[in-house]
Amino acid sequence: MAVRTVRLDDDSEQILSELTNSTGLSISDLLKQGLAALRDRVQGQPTPSAYEIYKSLDLGPGGYANAPSTESRRGAAEAIRRKHSR
Repeated sequence: MAVRTVRLDDDSEQILSELTNSTGLSISDLLKQGLAALRDRVQGQPTPSAYEIYKSLDLGPGGYANAPSTESRRGAAEAIRRKHSR
């Protein structure tokens, strides 16, 4: 059995105290049940695919690139020329 050191903020310490008082369980038992509950919740959730994560990002309207990524030097040079010609 491993021994772990856990640092809790004041809110978490208060919750832990309330749970030990209301359930009568030890701190170790509460933490074990909490870990098991989190494991069950995480295992029940499907992992999103890379496309689903990408789709959820707000990348804005797009279409404003000066040049394709393969020609980034040319695009940067054009942007600098436009900026300094004002």
